[in-house]
Amino acid sequence: MAARILHRLRHALSGEGSREQRAHGSCEAEDFPESSELEDDTEGLSTRLSGTLSFTSQEEEEEEEEEEEEEEGAGEELVEPPQPTEAAAGAEDGEWGPAAQRPGGSLLTRQLQELWRRSRGSLAPQRLLFEVTSASVVSERSSKYVLYTIYLIRSGQFDKAPAAIARRYSDFERLNRRLRCRFGCDMADVAFPRKRLRRNFTAETIAKRSRAFEQFLSHLHSIAEIRRSPEFLEFFFLQDLRAAQRLTCTGMYREALATWANAYRLQDRLGVCGSGRFLLTLAGLAVCHQELDQLGEAHGCCEQALQLLEAQGSHPLLGPFLQAHIHLAWKVGKDKRRSEARLQDLREAGPPLQQQPTLKECLIKEPLD
Repeated sequence: MAARILHRLRHALSGEGSREQRAHGSCEAEDFPESSELEDDTEGLSTRLSGTLSFTSQEEEEEEEEEEEEEEGAGEELVEPPQPTEAAAGAEDGEWGPAAQRPGGSLLTRQLQELWRRSRGSLAPQRLLFEVTSASVVSERSSKYVLYTIYLIRSGQFDKAPAAIARRYSDFERLNRRLRCRFGCDMADVAFPRKRLRRNFTAETIAKRSRAFEQFLSHLHSIAEIRRSPEFLEFFFLQDLRAAQRLTCTGMYREALATWANAYRLQDRLGVCGSGRFLLTLAGLAVCHQELDQLGEAHGCCEQALQLLEAQGSHPLLGPFLQAHIHLAWKVGKDKRRSEARLQDLREAGPPLQQQPTLKECLIKEPLD
Protein backbone atom coordinates (compact mmCIF):
# COMPACT_ATOMS: atom_id res chain seq x y z
CA MET A 1 0.00 0.00 0.00
CA ALA A 2 2.75 2.40 1.00
CA ALA A 3 4.74 1.49 -2.10
CA ARG A 4 1.71 2.23 -4.32
CA ILE A 5 1.19 5.67 -2.73
CA LEU A 6 4.88 6.46 -3.11
CA HIS A 7 4.74 5.45 -6.79
CA ARG A 8 1.72 7.73 -7.44
CA LEU A 9 3.46 10.59 -5.66
CA ARG A 10 6.60 10.23 -7.80
CA HIS A 11 4.46 10.08 -10.93
CA ALA A 12 2.60 13.28 -9.99
CA LEU A 13 5.80 15.14 -9.23
CA SER A 14 7.39 14.11 -12.50
CA GLY A 15 4.29 15.31 -14.38
CA GLU A 16 4.42 18.73 -12.75
CA GLY A 17 8.12 19.06 -13.53
CA SER A 18 7.55 18.28 -17.19
CA ARG A 19 4.73 20.81 -17.34
CA GLU A 20 6.99 23.45 -15.78
CA GLN A 21 9.70 22.66 -18.31
CA ARG A 22 7.21 22.89 -21.14
CA ALA A 23 5.85 26.18 -19.80
CA HIS A 24 9.38 27.54 -19.31
CA GLY A 25 10.33 26.51 -22.79
CA SER A 26 7.25 28.19 -24.25
CA CYS A 27 8.07 31.43 -22.40
CA GLU A 28 11.58 31.41 -23.82
CA ALA A 29 10.16 30.79 -27.23
CA GLU A 30 7.82 33.76 -26.84
CA ASP A 31 10.59 36.01 -25.50
CA PHE A 32 13.06 35.14 -28.24
CA PRO A 33 11.19 34.03 -31.35
CA GLU A 34 13.33 32.75 -34.17
CA SER A 35 11.71 35.12 -36.62
CA SER A 36 12.77 38.29 -34.75
CA GLU A 37 15.17 40.43 -36.83
CA LEU A 38 16.36 44.01 -36.96
CA GLU A 39 14.50 46.11 -39.49
CA ASP A 40 15.33 49.43 -41.09
CA ASP A 41 13.13 52.02 -39.36
CA THR A 42 14.04 55.12 -41.35
CA GLU A 43 10.55 56.57 -41.34
CA GLY A 44 10.10 55.97 -37.64
CA LEU A 45 13.48 57.54 -36.96
CA SER A 46 12.52 60.65 -38.91
CA THR A 47 9.33 60.91 -36.91
CA ARG A 48 11.16 60.60 -33.60
CA LEU A 49 13.65 63.28 -34.64
CA SER A 50 10.98 65.80 -35.56
CA GLY A 51 11.49 67.91 -32.43
CA THR A 52 14.16 70.40 -31.47
CA LEU A 53 17.47 68.81 -30.54
CA SER A 54 20.08 70.45 -28.32
CA PHE A 55 23.39 69.58 -26.76
CA THR A 56 24.75 70.76 -23.44
CA SER A 57 28.27 70.93 -22.22
CA GLN A 58 29.61 68.45 -19.70
CA GLU A 59 29.44 71.02 -16.90
CA GLU A 60 25.77 71.72 -17.67
CA GLU A 61 24.97 68.01 -17.67
CA GLU A 62 26.62 67.53 -14.27
CA GLU A 63 24.70 70.50 -12.83
CA GLU A 64 21.44 69.15 -14.27
CA GLU A 65 22.10 65.74 -12.71
CA GLU A 66 22.74 67.41 -9.33
CA GLU A 67 19.48 69.35 -9.64
CA GLU A 68 17.59 66.16 -10.49
CA GLU A 69 19.06 64.42 -7.44
CA GLU A 70 18.04 67.34 -5.21
CA GLU A 71 14.51 67.32 -6.62
CA GLU A 72 14.20 63.56 -6.13
CA GLY A 73 15.45 63.85 -2.55
CA ALA A 74 13.03 66.67 -1.85
CA GLY A 75 10.19 64.61 -3.24
CA GLU A 76 11.03 61.76 -0.89
CA GLU A 77 11.13 64.12 2.09
CA LEU A 78 7.85 65.81 1.27
CA VAL A 79 5.74 62.66 1.38
CA GLU A 80 2.33 63.25 2.95
CA PRO A 81 2.48 62.10 6.61
CA PRO A 82 0.11 59.37 7.83
CA GLN A 83 -3.21 60.38 9.37
CA PRO A 84 -2.96 60.72 13.16
CA THR A 85 -4.93 58.56 15.53
CA GLU A 86 -7.50 60.01 17.93
CA ALA A 87 -5.01 60.09 20.80
CA ALA A 88 -2.42 61.82 18.66
CA ALA A 89 -5.01 64.30 17.42
CA GLY A 90 -5.90 65.19 20.96
CA ALA A 91 -2.27 65.67 21.82
CA GLU A 92 -1.80 67.94 18.79
CA ASP A 93 -4.75 70.16 19.71
CA GLY A 94 -3.92 70.41 23.36
CA GLU A 95 -0.17 70.13 23.68
CA TRP A 96 1.43 71.24 20.38
CA GLY A 97 -0.81 74.17 19.50
CA PRO A 98 -1.40 75.37 15.91
CA ALA A 99 -0.45 73.21 12.95
CA ALA A 100 2.36 75.58 11.89
CA GLN A 101 4.07 75.03 15.29
CA ARG A 102 3.75 71.24 15.39
CA PRO A 103 7.01 69.34 14.89
CA GLY A 104 5.82 67.69 11.67
CA GLY A 105 4.33 70.87 10.27
CA SER A 106 7.33 73.05 11.09
CA LEU A 107 9.70 70.49 9.57
CA LEU A 108 7.66 70.40 6.40
CA THR A 109 7.55 74.20 6.25
CA ARG A 110 11.32 74.47 6.74
CA GLN A 111 11.91 71.94 3.98
CA LEU A 112 9.68 73.86 1.58
CA GLN A 113 11.37 77.16 2.45
CA GLU A 114 14.82 75.67 2.05
CA LEU A 115 13.88 74.11 -1.29
CA TRP A 116 12.48 77.45 -2.48
CA ARG A 117 15.60 79.37 -1.42
CA ARG A 118 17.84 76.79 -3.07
CA SER A 119 15.88 76.90 -6.31
CA ARG A 120 15.93 80.71 -6.41
CA GLY A 121 19.57 81.00 -5.45
CA SER A 122 20.87 78.43 -7.90
CA LEU A 123 22.24 79.89 -11.12
CA ALA A 124 21.21 77.21 -13.56
CA PRO A 125 22.93 77.57 -16.94
CA GLN A 126 20.66 78.98 -19.60
CA ARG A 127 20.82 76.95 -22.78
CA LEU A 128 20.38 78.29 -26.27
CA LEU A 129 18.27 76.15 -28.56
CA PHE A 130 18.45 76.15 -32.33
CA GLU A 131 15.25 75.22 -34.15
CA VAL A 132 14.75 74.97 -37.89
CA THR A 133 11.24 76.34 -38.28
CA SER A 134 10.95 76.21 -42.07
CA ALA A 135 12.81 75.25 -45.20
CA SER A 136 12.04 76.49 -48.71
CA VAL A 137 13.44 75.59 -52.12
CA VAL A 138 14.75 78.70 -53.88
CA SER A 139 15.26 78.74 -57.65
CA GLU A 140 17.42 81.44 -59.16
CA ARG A 141 18.65 81.96 -62.69
CA SER A 142 21.45 79.42 -62.63
CA SER A 143 21.09 77.74 -59.23
CA LYS A 144 18.64 76.00 -56.98
CA TYR A 145 19.08 75.57 -53.24
CA VAL A 146 17.24 75.07 -49.95
CA LEU A 147 17.02 78.00 -47.53
CA TYR A 148 16.69 76.96 -43.86
CA THR A 149 15.17 79.40 -41.34
CA ILE A 150 16.60 78.88 -37.85
CA TYR A 151 15.29 80.43 -34.63
CA LEU A 152 17.57 81.09 -31.65
CA ILE A 153 15.55 80.39 -28.50
CA ARG A 154 16.57 80.72 -24.87
CA SER A 155 15.38 77.68 -22.92
CA GLY A 156 12.54 78.42 -20.53
CA GLN A 157 11.67 81.79 -22.06
CA PHE A 158 9.14 83.12 -24.52
CA ASP A 159 10.36 85.62 -27.08
CA LYS A 160 7.80 88.00 -28.54
CA ALA A 161 10.30 88.90 -31.27
CA PRO A 162 12.60 85.89 -31.71
CA ALA A 163 15.98 86.13 -33.38
CA ALA A 164 16.13 84.29 -36.69
CA ILE A 165 18.57 83.60 -39.51
CA ALA A 166 18.15 82.11 -42.98
CA ARG A 167 21.06 80.00 -44.23
CA ARG A 168 21.69 77.51 -47.03
CA TYR A 169 23.76 74.34 -47.01
CA SER A 170 26.84 76.10 -48.42
CA ASP A 171 26.79 78.56 -45.47
CA PHE A 172 26.85 75.69 -42.98
CA GLU A 173 29.56 73.94 -44.97
CA ARG A 174 31.74 77.06 -44.98
CA LEU A 175 31.34 77.43 -41.21
CA ASN A 176 32.20 73.75 -40.69
CA ARG A 177 35.33 74.05 -42.86
CA ARG A 178 36.58 77.20 -41.11
CA LEU A 179 36.06 75.77 -37.64
CA ARG A 180 37.79 72.50 -38.49
CA CYS A 181 40.82 74.43 -39.72
CA ARG A 182 41.08 76.34 -36.45
CA PHE A 183 39.65 73.90 -33.86
CA GLY A 184 40.68 70.51 -35.21
CA CYS A 185 40.61 68.65 -31.88
CA ASP A 186 37.34 70.18 -30.64
CA MET A 187 35.66 69.53 -33.98
CA ALA A 188 36.68 65.88 -34.15
CA ASP A 189 33.42 64.67 -32.59
CA VAL A 190 31.12 67.20 -34.29
CA ALA A 191 29.02 65.57 -37.00
CA PHE A 192 28.09 67.36 -40.20
CA PRO A 193 25.67 66.13 -42.90
CA ARG A 194 27.55 65.05 -46.01
CA LYS A 195 26.85 66.23 -49.51
CA ARG A 196 24.48 64.34 -51.76
CA LEU A 197 24.78 64.00 -55.51
CA ARG A 198 21.05 63.63 -55.99
CA ARG A 199 17.72 63.79 -54.11
CA ASN A 200 18.76 67.03 -52.41
CA PHE A 201 15.29 68.56 -52.65
CA THR A 202 13.14 65.69 -51.39
CA ALA A 203 11.13 66.18 -48.22
CA GLU A 204 13.02 63.39 -46.48
CA THR A 205 16.45 64.89 -47.22
CA ILE A 206 15.36 68.37 -46.14
CA ALA A 207 13.87 67.03 -42.89
CA LYS A 208 17.00 65.04 -42.04
CA ARG A 209 19.28 67.97 -42.79
CA SER A 210 17.12 70.27 -40.67
CA ARG A 211 17.58 68.01 -37.66
CA ALA A 212 21.29 67.63 -38.45
CA PHE A 213 21.80 71.41 -38.59
CA GLU A 214 20.05 71.80 -35.22
CA GLN A 215 22.40 69.23 -33.70
CA PHE A 216 25.41 70.78 -35.43
CA LEU A 217 24.79 74.30 -34.06
CA SER A 218 23.88 73.03 -30.60
CA HIS A 219 27.05 70.95 -30.41
CA LEU A 220 29.16 73.93 -31.49
CA HIS A 221 27.51 76.18 -28.92
CA SER A 222 28.27 73.67 -26.16
CA ILE A 223 32.04 74.16 -26.71
CA ALA A 224 33.14 77.39 -25.02
CA GLU A 225 36.10 78.15 -27.30
CA ILE A 226 34.01 77.72 -30.42
CA ARG A 227 30.94 79.71 -29.34
CA ARG A 228 33.20 82.69 -28.56
CA SER A 229 35.10 82.50 -31.85
CA PRO A 230 34.57 85.14 -34.58
CA GLU A 231 33.84 82.39 -37.11
CA PHE A 232 30.89 81.07 -35.10
CA LEU A 233 29.51 84.49 -34.11
CA GLU A 234 29.77 86.08 -37.55
CA PHE A 235 27.93 83.13 -39.06
CA PHE A 236 24.83 84.41 -37.25
CA PHE A 237 24.85 88.21 -37.53
CA LEU A 238 27.46 89.38 -40.05
CA GLN A 239 25.08 88.96 -42.99
CA ASP A 240 22.44 91.03 -41.21
CA LEU A 241 24.96 93.76 -40.40
CA ARG A 242 26.05 94.00 -44.03
CA ALA A 243 22.48 94.08 -45.27
CA ALA A 244 21.48 96.71 -42.70
CA GLN A 245 24.47 98.87 -43.57
CA ARG A 246 23.65 98.64 -47.28
CA LEU A 247 20.00 99.58 -46.68
CA THR A 248 21.03 102.51 -44.48
CA CYS A 249 23.40 103.85 -47.14
CA THR A 250 20.61 103.79 -49.72
CA GLY A 251 18.16 105.60 -47.42
CA MET A 252 15.82 102.61 -46.85
CA TYR A 253 15.65 103.29 -43.14
CA ARG A 254 12.52 101.33 -42.30
CA GLU A 255 13.85 98.13 -43.89
CA ALA A 256 17.27 98.78 -42.37
CA LEU A 257 15.73 99.24 -38.91
CA ALA A 258 14.18 95.76 -38.99
CA THR A 259 17.51 94.23 -40.02
CA TRP A 260 19.47 96.15 -37.37
CA ALA A 261 16.90 94.99 -34.77
CA ASN A 262 17.31 91.34 -35.74
CA ALA A 263 21.11 91.69 -35.55
CA TYR A 264 20.64 93.20 -32.07
CA ARG A 265 18.57 90.20 -30.94
CA LEU A 266 21.04 87.71 -32.40
CA GLN A 267 23.96 89.26 -30.52
CA ASP A 268 21.89 89.42 -27.36
CA ARG A 269 21.04 85.70 -27.56
CA LEU A 270 24.68 84.83 -28.22
CA GLY A 271 25.85 86.94 -25.26
CA VAL A 272 28.14 89.37 -27.13
CA CYS A 273 26.55 92.67 -26.14
CA GLY A 274 29.88 94.32 -25.33
CA SER A 275 31.64 93.89 -28.65
CA GLY A 276 32.42 96.44 -31.34
CA ARG A 277 29.84 94.86 -33.63
CA PHE A 278 27.17 95.45 -30.99
CA LEU A 279 28.12 99.15 -30.69
CA LEU A 280 27.84 99.42 -34.45
CA THR A 281 24.40 97.83 -34.23
CA LEU A 282 23.32 100.41 -31.64
CA ALA A 283 24.60 103.13 -33.94
CA GLY A 284 22.52 101.75 -36.79
CA LEU A 285 19.42 101.58 -34.62
CA ALA A 286 19.95 105.15 -33.39
CA VAL A 287 20.43 106.54 -36.90
CA CYS A 288 17.39 104.73 -38.34
CA HIS A 289 15.16 105.71 -35.42
CA GLN A 290 16.24 109.33 -35.78
CA GLU A 291 15.66 109.36 -39.54
CA LEU A 292 12.17 107.92 -38.96
CA ASP A 293 11.47 110.63 -36.35
CA GLN A 294 11.43 108.11 -33.49
CA LEU A 295 13.57 110.30 -31.27
CA GLY A 296 12.84 108.60 -27.96
CA GLU A 297 14.01 105.23 -29.26
CA ALA A 298 17.10 106.82 -30.81
CA HIS A 299 17.93 108.51 -27.49
CA GLY A 300 17.61 105.15 -25.69
CA CYS A 301 20.05 103.48 -28.11
CA CYS A 302 22.61 106.23 -27.51
CA GLU A 303 22.23 105.90 -23.75
CA GLN A 304 22.79 102.14 -23.92
CA ALA A 305 25.90 102.64 -26.03
CA LEU A 306 27.31 105.27 -23.65
CA GLN A 307 26.78 102.89 -20.72
CA LEU A 308 28.85 100.27 -22.55
CA LEU A 309 31.52 102.90 -23.27
CA GLU A 310 31.57 104.14 -19.66
CA ALA A 311 34.74 102.26 -18.75
CA GLN A 312 36.58 103.14 -21.97
CA GLY A 313 38.59 106.34 -22.07
CA SER A 314 38.65 106.51 -25.84
CA HIS A 315 36.76 104.77 -28.62
CA PRO A 316 36.14 105.76 -32.24
CA LEU A 317 32.38 105.83 -31.60
CA LEU A 318 32.48 107.61 -28.23
CA GLY A 319 32.54 111.17 -29.64
CA PRO A 320 29.82 110.53 -32.25
CA PHE A 321 27.59 108.85 -29.66
CA LEU A 322 28.06 111.77 -27.22
CA GLN A 323 27.19 114.33 -29.86
CA ALA A 324 24.12 112.37 -30.97
CA HIS A 325 23.00 111.86 -27.36
CA ILE A 326 23.27 115.57 -26.55
CA HIS A 327 21.28 116.52 -29.64
CA LEU A 328 18.56 113.92 -29.00
CA ALA A 329 18.36 114.74 -25.28
CA TRP A 330 17.70 118.37 -26.18
CA LYS A 331 14.99 117.25 -28.63
CA VAL A 332 13.13 114.97 -26.19
CA GLY A 333 13.71 117.06 -23.07
CA LYS A 334 16.11 114.75 -21.23
CA ASP A 335 19.10 115.58 -19.07
CA LYS A 336 22.24 116.07 -21.18
CA ARG A 337 24.66 117.56 -18.64
CA ARG A 338 26.63 114.37 -18.06
CA SER A 339 27.15 113.83 -21.78
CA GLU A 340 28.21 117.47 -22.21
CA ALA A 341 30.79 117.06 -19.43
CA ARG A 342 32.17 113.87 -21.01
CA LEU A 343 32.28 115.56 -24.38
CA GLN A 344 34.22 118.48 -22.91
CA ASP A 345 36.73 116.12 -21.32
CA LEU A 346 37.10 114.30 -24.62
CA ARG A 347 37.61 117.60 -26.46
CA GLU A 348 40.36 118.65 -24.07
CA ALA A 349 42.14 115.31 -24.23
CA GLY A 350 42.09 114.73 -27.97
CA PRO A 351 41.82 116.30 -31.39
CA PRO A 352 39.03 118.77 -32.19
CA LEU A 353 35.67 117.04 -32.46
CA GLN A 354 34.70 119.15 -35.44
CA GLN A 355 36.94 116.89 -37.51
CA GLN A 356 35.29 113.73 -36.24
CA PRO A 357 32.53 112.14 -38.34
CA THR A 358 28.93 111.97 -37.21
CA LEU A 359 27.32 108.76 -36.06
CA LYS A 360 25.77 108.21 -39.48
CA GLU A 361 29.09 108.78 -41.25
CA CYS A 362 30.82 106.27 -38.93
CA LEU A 363 28.10 103.77 -39.67
CA ILE A 364 28.42 104.11 -43.43
CA LYS A 365 32.22 104.06 -43.54
CA GLU A 366 32.70 101.09 -41.16
CA PRO A 367 34.14 98.13 -43.12
CA LEU A 368 32.30 94.87 -42.47
CA ASP A 369 34.66 92.19 -43.77
